[in-house]
Amino acid sequence: MSIQKSFHAKESNIEREWWEIDAAGLPVGRLCSRVALILRGKHKPTFTPSFDAGDFVIITNADKAIFTGKKMTDKYFFSHSGYVGGDKFIQAKEAMKKDASWVIERGVKGMLPKNSIGRTMFKKLKVYNGAEHPHAAQMPKKLVIKGRAN
Repeated sequence: MSIQKSFHAKESNIEREWWEIDAAGLPVGRLCSRVALILRGKHKPTFTPSFDAGDFVIITNADKAIFTGKKMTDKYFFSHSGYVGGDKFIQAKEAMKKDASWVIERGVKGMLPKNSIGRTMFKKLKVYNGAEHPHAAQMPKKLVIKGRAN
C-alpha cells in the first residue's frame, strides 16, 4: 500500500513570472481581487498557503480604473493618527484624483494575509498611474482581466 504525500513548495521549485495588467476601464475591486490571487500564487498547482509562491504583477493606467455604481461618491477611506479625534475620511473620488495607485495598492494589501508572508507578497506589486513602467527588461506577459465596464 503506497502512501501519497502532500506537496510542499520550496524556493527551488518555484518559477516566478512577471504579469502586466492594464487597469483602464476595470472595476477596482475585481482588479484587486485578481491581483491578490496572483501575488499569493493561488493560480498555480504548486500553491502552498505557508509559502510565498506568487508572481510579480505590474499594473499600468491605475488612474483609469473605475468604481461601479455610486462608489465614487459614497465610498470613503478611513485612517487614524492614533490621537484622540485623529480620524480622517477621504472620499474615493478625491483619493483617485490625488493618487490612484494608492487606492489599488490599499485594496490589494487588504486582500493579502496579515503577516510577514503577506508583506513579502505585497512587495511584488508595482502600480503606475500612466501607461509606462520601468520593468520592460523582465519581459512581463500581458494578462487580460474580464469584467470591463462598458
